[in-house]
Amino acid sequence: METARVLVAADKFKGSLTAVQVAERVTAGLRRVAPGVRVETLPVADGGDGTVAAAVAAGFERREARVTGPLGDPVTAAYAVRDTTAVVEMAEASGLQHLPAGVFAPLTATTYGSGELLLAALGAGARTIVFGVGGSATTDGGAGMLAALGARFLDADGKPVGPGGGGLADLATADLSGLDPRLGEVDLILASDVDNPLTGPKGAPEVYGRQKGATEGDIAVLDAALAHYASVLGPEQAQLPGAGAAGGIGYGALVALGARFRPGIEVMLDVLGFAPALARATLVITGEGSLDEQTLHGKAPAGVAAAARAAGIEVVAVCGRLALAPEALGGAGIRRAYALTELEPDPAVCMAEAGTLLEQVAESIARDFLR
Repeated sequence: METARVLVAADKFKGSLTAVQVAERVTAGLRRVAPGVRVETLPVADGGDGTVAAAVAAGFERREARVTGPLGDPVTAAYAVRDTTAVVEMAEASGLQHLPAGVFAPLTATTYGSGELLLAALGAGARTIVFGVGGSATTDGGAGMLAALGARFLDADGKPVGPGGGGLADLATADLSGLDPRLGEVDLILASDVDNPLTGPKGAPEVYGRQKGATEGDIAVLDAALAHYASVLGPEQAQLPGAGAAGGIGYGALVALGARFRPGIEVMLDVLGFAPALARATLVITGEGSLDEQTLHGKAPAGVAAAARAAGIEVVAVCGRLALAPEALGGAGIRRAYALTELEPDPAVCMAEAGTLLEQVAESIARDFLR
């Protein structure tokens, strides 16, 4: 019988295990039951937090830059480079992880540091930049990012508007003539797992504002400010898929930087070399912390499963919690899902002991699929 060749291509279990740790634990569990199994690991991400780490695990070089955090304080942000391709993750500069516990700034948080991170990638010689957007603390339409890249946003008195989405209510003129000319020579790919427009009932403030600390009043202020901002820069792009990603930074990239939107997992599978790894596999194990309705809409496991199904390779999934019926899993191309909560129903214990539980789950997969 031919030796099984397993490809572990899973995302992080948010709050408990990185994608690299998920791959390590699954591998350990598989080998305990099937010592001869050949395992290849390819940690994946869909453009949100963890994207740079996935690129580094795939052989990119990790670089760091000191940039402006969402509250205006300096932070250290990582990006990844291989040859002339860079992977830049906006959450590294402007993400929720840079906010102190319980502190939010929905009206003033800025993406300025994300622009500085793009400048660092340009300085590293990047000709293609995969710009992963998600996990942001910001709702400024990418105005901060564009300011860092050389744009000027002025009020009626000719003074710069304040930081964050709230300041855009005072915008009178936008001058993009100072944008770094190197941007015109770069293929900038906007990689995101969301396709929301900038404003309106499915827009960035309404759908994502609350998780960034916005009150109902703040959401109304931000939606109006972003609509005004779009009326100055270009209202057509505000409705494009991905414009509302990461507090509207997608819009800024689309309207002013010539970015092209692609689903994050598709881009990352290309960048990480998923196709050749898939060709070597007889079984794929994917997963993320929660397999739910959101998973089916552009999250990493759905992208992995779709590619594997197209290649005729069986897929199973691991997760912390499972909120999808077998029919939905089957429709996504996933033969079976193994949840940690099946072994430990207490969510807090499950997250604390995720590594150990995941190894046990992997042992079950080995017994079910590798014997």
